[in-house]
Amino acid sequence: MMDSDALRARFIPFSGLRYTTEAFIDYRIPGCHPKYNYALIGPGVSQNPNQPVSLREPHGFQVGGVSMPNGKTNPAHMHFTCEVFICVRGDWRVLWGFDPGTRSADLGTLDIVSVPTWIYRGFTNIGVDDGFMFTALGGNDTGGILWGPSTLEAAAREGVLLTEDYRIVDATRGESMPAGVAPLQPMTPEEIGALRTWSPAEMARRIVRFADLRWSSDALLDAALPGCGGALAQVIGLGLSQDRDALAPVANAHGLSIEWLRLPPGGAVSRHRLTDKQVLIAARGDIEIVAEASDGIVRQRVSGSESAWDSFALPADCWRALRNDGDTEALALLLTSGDHRKRIEWDPAVVRAAGGADRAIDANGYVAPKRFVDRSQR
Repeated sequence: MMDSDALRARFIPFSGLRYTTEAFIDYRIPGCHPKYNYALIGPGVSQNPNQPVSLREPHGFQVGGVSMPNGKTNPAHMHFTCEVFICVRGDWRVLWGFDPGTRSADLGTLDIVSVPTWIYRGFTNIGVDDGFMFTALGGNDTGGILWGPSTLEAAAREGVLLTEDYRIVDATRGESMPAGVAPLQPMTPEEIGALRTWSPAEMARRIVRFADLRWSSDALLDAALPGCGGALAQVIGLGLSQDRDALAPVANAHGLSIEWLRLPPGGAVSRHRLTDKQVLIAARGDIEIVAEASDGIVRQRVSGSESAWDSFALPADCWRALRNDGDTEALALLLTSGDHRKRIEWDPAVVRAAGGADRAIDANGYVAPKRFVDRSQR
């Protein structure tokens, strides 16, 4: 169990985030600069060894962020593990295919898209200058990224090259290719042509619109108890929902699950713990995290608004409770490690209180009427 200082260090205030505008080789390409790249959990896929990172501890997934002015584009590149874009401010156009101008889909605030692996993608800010997206990447080792030939050519025209071991060489700063090191070779046209083509209709099924979320008030054992009222809406993977009818719109393995949590004014999620690491991102409102350390209780408020979003990385096996003591609804994202179904361990007092309300967890891990669960075990 961590001590209180170690737990407090896992708070990542949005106001304290640091960025680089030179994370990738596109930083001199016209129309691509400036782009502000953030690394919250893990270094991500940055090709800049000086990329600031808020928390380097492996989580099985990584969390980053990106912001750039209206009209700027992140050019064609490919990932080997999942890449999820979480739009928290503004409007964004996601582009895919080798020529990303041919297929696209637009995201609005609080929309989420999971872009498949092994396809070229990019994105453009079509909204406000200070638009922001969080990104989730699968794995502790993402394998880096592969830039499209057109991106490498455009960067080279501006004097920026990439070595075969993914080091940036900037000729405008007097740098030269190291002896015995070759520049990165892109895919050939034949190799690109062999990649799967994703239609707009197929990609649309990987976009989870906030307006279309399916909220469940039976997703948490304590939801019906006084002062609780939490609801979950699944987005990606087998998360921690205890509603047997809940189904994530995007179900394939990502290395993590993503769910929305909604708490009414005065609402809470009672004392519980998980065996998995979890990152909470406050999207709207204020949530107090009450986490138990080896030397006491840590209380940390995370806040979300239209322009700032705090995060907290909850360690595995940490008892915690979440409380909204404000007068407006609170909304947060839960990113939890692993592709398995997560099992919540509730405080025994919560289990007893839920039983008094005829709620229990059945043998399959879902909320059910206690009178039937008890009967089946006679």
